Amino acid sequence: MRELPQGPMPPRNGDAIETDFLLSRRAVLSGAGALALLGVAGCSTSGGGDLPALQLDDTVTGSVPIRPSISVDKNITGPDVMYASLTDNGFNVPEVPYLKVKPEFRRQIVVDTTGEAPGTIVVHLKERMLYLVQPGGDAIRYGVGIGKDGFRWSGRANIQYGREWPTWTPPPEMIQRKPELVKWQGGQPGGLTNPLGARALYIYQDGKDTGYRIHGSPEWWSIGQAMSSGCVRLINQDIIDLYSRVSKKNPVVVM
Repeated sequence: MRELPQGPMPPRNGDAIETDFLLSRRAVLSGAGALALLGVAGCSTSGGGDLPALQLDDTVTGSVPIRPSISVDKNITGPDVMYASLTDNGFNVPEVPYLKVKPEFRRQIVVDTTGEAPGTIVVHLKERMLYLVQPGGDAIRYGVGIGKDGFRWSGRANIQYGREWPTWTPPPEMIQRKPELVKWQGGQPGGLTNPLGARALYIYQDGKDTGYRIHGSPEWWSIGQAMSSGCVRLINQDIIDLYSRVSKKNPVVVM
């Protein structure tokens, strides 16, 4: 009878079993090697012969798209800071209960997908988003409320001018629909209850007033909804931020 090879001394109580450890180690190493081979993108094993040594093919690196870097902006911070109460031109703007606002509608920096030039304001009606395109491949995104069906406008235009705490004058057709607004036919002074909020940007096309505005609103809960008379509304804290970044004649695309 063939003599069995001599193994290690039997373990004492509390000692690890070395043979089991070796088997487990071999299994782990062989399994890890197989997993590593399977996990290399674009690599495959060659047929026949022994398993070749593991070689990482770094040529696939160039095929992986590199996401553009996101800029750092001291004004794009946590929502508890961005939507805190503030005093502006003598008005005490109340804080926004941002936890009740969907995260995607809060101010943030994103990779620009609009393809427009830096400085362009892009309003995406379906998304309920406004993008301010930045240099370097990113954009500042704000959630917006848009017009109801039948009150929407789309096209290319420009910001002609802006106003802080603007006066709101309801158009005659709105007064016909809502006679109670006749008291403001001469204009409602700017303030916390004014429908235009803390700021307004006036959209002109070919030198003519479109009648549409990008403006603030005290009704933060309306962001993400279609309920205005055609204008694009932002949270007051967001329109204050946007207004500070916009210069005269910024192009506007509403789509």
